[in-house]
Amino acid sequence: MTLSIRSARPEDAGLVLGFIRELAEYEKLLHEVVASEADIARALFEPEPKVFCDIAEWDGKPAGFAIWFYTYSTFTGRHGIWLEDLFVRPEHRGQGIGKALMVRLAKRCVDEGLSRFAWWVLNWNEPSRVFYRSIGAVAQDEWTVKRLDGEALARLAQGG
Repeated sequence: MTLSIRSARPEDAGLVLGFIRELAEYEKLLHEVVASEADIARALFEPEPKVFCDIAEWDGKPAGFAIWFYTYSTFTGRHGIWLEDLFVRPEHRGQGIGKALMVRLAKRCVDEGLSRFAWWVLNWNEPSRVFYRSIGAVAQDEWTVKRLDGEALARLAQGG
């Protein structure tokens, strides 16, 4: 059995959307997925993409993915990586695929002189929380995530 990780290619847009939907189903959030294959293709493969995707293959078959983008820390004065999604199909879990995807991104951080590698994990997702602790990740409990979307975002965009 062999593992390989590669950057997503334009013909992978449907596969990436499939992974997103599988992840959303696992997280009980499938109803929130409104992205289309065209949206994914545009985001990942525009001339100057702002988001990137790595595909993990086990024996040549898609097994998981990581979607990420660059961040910037004013405190360190350097960029970092934000991991938006990490997903390994259930039948491939426990084979080191998730860790390999994380290692690839950590190596990118080190090689590019980036200062941080960060992500969110759902509070109820104990298997992922255990995994992240096992690789040395530390919870940032002193921060509370805030978000604007929908009506609230539109209202603020209009000045109020």
